[in-house]
Amino acid sequence: MIKKATFAFLISTIVLASENLLAKESISEENKILIEKVFDLVDEEYIDSTDENDLVESAINGMLQSLDPHSIYLSPRDFNDLQNDTKGEFGGLGIEVTMENGVIKVIAPIDDTPAQIAGVLEGDYITHIDNEPILGKSLNESVNLMRGKPNSEIRITLVRKNVDDAFDLKIVRAIIKIPGVSVKTIGNKQTIGYIRISAFNEKTSEKLFQELSVPKNNNHSMVKGYILDLRRNPGGLLRQAIEVTNMFLEKGEIVSTKRPRFQNTTRSFNAKPGDIIHGMPLIILVNGGSASASEIVAGALQDNHRAILIGTKTFGKGSVQTLYPIGKNNFFFQNSENLGAVKLTTAEYFTPSGKSIQAEGIIPDIVIEQKINKDINPENYVVGETHLKKYIKNSKKEEKMSGSSSYIPENKTEDTQLNLAINLLNQLSISKDTS
Repeated sequence: MIKKATFAFLISTIVLASENLLAKESISEENKILIEKVFDLVDEEYIDSTDENDLVESAINGMLQSLDPHSIYLSPRDFNDLQNDTKGEFGGLGIEVTMENGVIKVIAPIDDTPAQIAGVLEGDYITHIDNEPILGKSLNESVNLMRGKPNSEIRITLVRKNVDDAFDLKIVRAIIKIPGVSVKTIGNKQTIGYIRISAFNEKTSEKLFQELSVPKNNNHSMVKGYILDLRRNPGGLLRQAIEVTNMFLEKGEIVSTKRPRFQNTTRSFNAKPGDIIHGMPLIILVNGGSASASEIVAGALQDNHRAILIGTKTFGKGSVQTLYPIGKNNFFFQNSENLGAVKLTTAEYFTPSGKSIQAEGIIPDIVIEQKINKDINPENYVVGETHLKKYIKNSKKEEKMSGSSSYIPENKTEDTQLNLAINLLNQLSISKDTS
C-alpha cells in the first residue's frame, strides 16, 4: 500500500496547486480516498512492480501539465539544476524547451551553444534521446537525459515541420555558460552601440551595468545611439527584466502583475532616475523568439516612448510563475528533507499601458520580416505561446495568434532587421547633429 508519508506529500502538493495555499483541506475526502485507492490498486495488481516515487512524480506532473505549459513539478535534482540555470551556468546542450504531445518541443536554442551549432531549430520536436523514447517521460526526466558530463556525446532524434522523416543529430555536451550580455560598437564609423541579451539570469543586470559603465575601448565615446537585441531571447528572471529596463528610464512604470483569482491583486514596479545612456536613441530588436522577460523590457520601453521597436510580433508569454520549494523551511514538511519544488503560474503581467501580452505578443513600431534564403523553410522558425498546448488564453474576446519567425541569419550583412536599425540610428544621428 502507498506509504502515509508519500500520500501526504502527494496531497500537499495538490493543495499547493490550489487557489489557497493555506487551505489544507481544500481537496475533498472523496478525492483523497480516490487517489489512495488508485495508488494501492496499481501497487498491488499491476503486471510489473512499480516504483512509488516515480508514480507520485508522474501523478503530480500530470496534474500540473493539465493546467498550462509552464506549471511543472521539479524533483530535488531538477530544483538544484534550476537554481544553477538562473545563475547562468549549467551542463547540457543549451536549449529552452517545453513539453507538447508527450515529446519535447524546442522553444529556442541559446546562442553559441552545442545545440545551436549542431543545427537545432525553434519548433523542433525531440522524440528520442540516445534511441530512448521521450513519450511517457516528464519534462524534467527528459531534460536530465540531455544533461551529462562535458565532452560526452548524445544523439537526439528530431521531427521538424515540413521535413518528411525524423532524423538524428549527434551533439557533444558542454558546460553551458549563458553569455547573457555582450556589448560592442558596430556600423561603418563604429558609432552605434550594440547590446545583445540572450537570457535574463541572476547576472544580467550587473553585467550590463559593467559593460555600459566601463567602456572597453575609446569607440564608446563616439557612440550616438544603441541597439538592444532581444531576438530569440526566451526570457528568465522577472527581477532582472525590471532592473535592465530601469537602466534606460528616468521615470515611469515598468510592469505590473495581477492575480485574477485574488481580486486582481496588483503589484506595480516603477523606474528610478538614472538613464545609463543619458537619453541617447535606443532601438530594440524583437521577433517570435522574444518571450517573457524580453517582452517585459520591450513593452515597458515602448509604452514609455523610450525606444523604437523593430522586428516581428513577440512570443506572447505574459504569465508569471512562482517557485514554491517543498521540504525544508516549508510549512507542509517542516522537518523533512528537500522534496523539490513546484513552479506554478500565479499571475499575469501587464505593460505600462495596461496591455496584457499573454497569447498576444507585442507588435513592434516598425514591422519587418527577416529575409530568408530560398533553401530555408521559414515555417520551421515560427514560434509563439498560442502554438503551445493548454496555453492560457488572453481575456480579450478576439483571439489572435502570438509569435512569429525567430530566424536570425548568421551573416550580419543579411540581417534585414539589424540593418534597418543601423540605418535608422544613422538618420536620427544626422537629424540631431543638424538641429
